[in-house]
Amino acid sequence: MHVPARFSSAIPPWLAHALRAQRGPVPWSAVVRGALAAGPLLLAAVLWGRPSAGVVAALGAMLAGINDRRGSRRSAVQRLGVPAVAGACGLLIGSYGGAYAEGADGRAGAVALTVVLAVLGLVAGAVSAVGPVASAAGTQLLVAAAVGAGMELPEPGWQRALCYLVGAGWLIALRLLLPSPGVPGTAGSFRFDGERTAVADVYAAIADLLEAAGGPDALARRAALTAALDHAQDALSGPRLRARPGSSAERRLHAQYLAALPLAEAATALAWAGRTLSAQSAEGPRRLSAAVRSGEPSGPLPAPARYDAGLRALDDALLHAAEAFDSGTGHVPRRKSRLLPAARKALGPGGREYGVRVALCLGASAAVAQALHHVHWYWLPATAVFLVKPDLGPLASRVLCRALGTVLGAACFAAFAALLPSPYGLVGLVAVCGALIPVATRHFAAQTAVVTVLVLGLVMVGGEPQAAWSRIGETLLACAIVLIVGHLPLPGHGGSAVRTRLAAAMRAADAYLGHVLSGSEDRAVRWALRRAAYRSLAQARAASEVSAAELPTLARHAAGAAEIAAMLELIVDTATACAVHLDDTGRLPEQHARHLTALCADLAELTRQKELAESRARITTA
Repeated sequence: MHVPARFSSAIPPWLAHALRAQRGPVPWSAVVRGALAAGPLLLAAVLWGRPSAGVVAALGAMLAGINDRRGSRRSAVQRLGVPAVAGACGLLIGSYGGAYAEGADGRAGAVALTVVLAVLGLVAGAVSAVGPVASAAGTQLLVAAAVGAGMELPEPGWQRALCYLVGAGWLIALRLLLPSPGVPGTAGSFRFDGERTAVADVYAAIADLLEAAGGPDALARRAALTAALDHAQDALSGPRLRARPGSSAERRLHAQYLAALPLAEAATALAWAGRTLSAQSAEGPRRLSAAVRSGEPSGPLPAPARYDAGLRALDDALLHAAEAFDSGTGHVPRRKSRLLPAARKALGPGGREYGVRVALCLGASAAVAQALHHVHWYWLPATAVFLVKPDLGPLASRVLCRALGTVLGAACFAAFAALLPSPYGLVGLVAVCGALIPVATRHFAAQTAVVTVLVLGLVMVGGEPQAAWSRIGETLLACAIVLIVGHLPLPGHGGSAVRTRLAAAMRAADAYLGHVLSGSEDRAVRWALRRAAYRSLAQARAASEVSAAELPTLARHAAGAAEIAAMLELIVDTATACAVHLDDTGRLPEQHARHLTALCADLAELTRQKELAESRARITTA
């Protein structure tokens, strides 16, 4: 859903975010996988006479399908497999915790189960601050724990966990085995189709940036180049069975990615200069992008003019890329241990704040649900888990989208349940919803509506009565709980996620700028520092944009964050231009030095103003 510019400025940011939807082509391969995942699993279980086992397997496939995004096959194993294992553990814990609560004295058992879920929420919430995969794992852990504790199923806990893994594993197998459409039949194209597409997108983004240089779209194109580089880096760093790749196709892809780094540096410096370039400047990266996609040689590359440092750097980078494409030998870096950085993020201010809020939401919703219901109370805490996730946008926006999506989904399911024969009509409905999930993920309300229909179909096939309308009331109650907990003032923790991202971006930008100004000739280190700086800046900008779209109570914690992130980006862009000039002449132009000094002074002033605003906010809260 596109919001016209004349209206977007007249509505509050949280509502504008709720009306905004992602755009892009339909991911047909993910649609096919979704259609072949939950529905067929449920049908097989119904024919086998074990529909409850099929419900759990289909649930595992559905949650894995929500995480089934574009990328390489190897990274998909981690992106889908790690959350699936976490979900199986949550289902195991919830199943035995629920059994204990039923066997104990009514009130004592409910209190003990609530405490267990709250502790799980504290741990899973803190771990979710590590990154997207950890966030998905924390979500599946908590959702599965609530379902295991509240859904009445005949299977013991270990069988439920096994069925859940079978469902998620089936989707992972489809991801690994089914070919992607439009991939050329070259050597290694099936195994590395995601990596190949990601690297080709980098060269296309470089060409787009060169074409936009000197125009109003240059900043957006540079951000798109950063996103393409991040995606390619993630795709190429997926899990490997061996420390070093044994495939020539994989080594070639790494060589092509590394060859794009100096090209990206030169393109950024040229865009920073603000001069319009000739169309010939972008022709070389365009041909390299096509060569990566087809697996064919790039052929002769047009050489740009060499009348300044940026264009000379671009010409040299094109020559280096042509040599790398011909030789196909690239250095594949060893994977570094991520355990210590992950622990720091989880135990840092952002992880602690999110962990506390998740624990409060999950504990409160579980307590209220058990007080209101004797059976089937899992919907309320499972809904709260999804609602408390900041990955899905500002709090008010996602609460509104969740409420609207649930009402729409429940109404649609009530109509379908009255018309479709049970169970096979509902099985077909589950298959259709599984196919719609990859498209519905573009908007949280649409995703909620599709998932609501799918889950209601699953539980009805599993033997529960049709309860579409009661789910609406439970969802609205979960929305109220999450809104209250999300706006509770936590001493010393307001806006921790934004502050943490900004601090990381400042450290990365400072490390990159220091390396450039040191005059070091180690370009590999410089490119690695530049990548780290732009990646952390993109994360800081995204966090500040989400926080700025919150209701005023929360948005004030992000005041000034977007301006600081933008200033840091200008500094890193300027440092990139300085690096190109240092390579070309061996000295830093006086104009660049003055510009850097002015930008650093402006950054110091912005930081001082933000710290002052935060101090006033803390005093007001106290």
